Amino acid sequence: MHPIYRKTAGKPGKLVIHDGKTTINRGKTVKPAILCVDDEPIILEVLKHQLKDHFGSTMAYEMAQDGEEGLDVIEELTQQGTKIVVIVSDWMMPGMNGGEFLEKVYQRFPDTGLIILTGHADEATLQKTLQQIPIKQCMSKPWTEEQLIVAVKSAMDKP
Repeated sequence: MHPIYRKTAGKPGKLVIHDGKTTINRGKTVKPAILCVDDEPIILEVLKHQLKDHFGSTMAYEMAQDGEEGLDVIEELTQQGTKIVVIVSDWMMPGMNGGEFLEKVYQRFPDTGLIILTGHADEATLQKTLQQIPIKQCMSKPWTEEQLIVAVKSAMDKP
């Protein structure tokens, strides 16, 4: 793929170079990101460790402990020119649940690959969410590293 050079609207003097994998924004390389959202810090640590073991330095890894923080992280990354390629979200979280969070994300960023993690979920609500937004994978806790990597790769290949 040949790089695409373009000036971004409304940002005079800002040049973005995008080769399909990495964006260069004002001379700074911005990696695509994977965002993980879970209210349990240990789960976030394990996700980050497993993802880094596989994808290494080709990705940025962002963590949030609830849906509101996840939306804040998305806003910040978007302003920096970082594309979030996959979001892995817990289903059961205090405040905004994973379905509500991913629905808000999908409304603004329909090309982002979405994955739900669940230890327990209300099946009727989960099925309703799965009918409304294109969740690429619904994974049960505990998961294996192989299951996670297969799900993330599949979500990245989302048409």
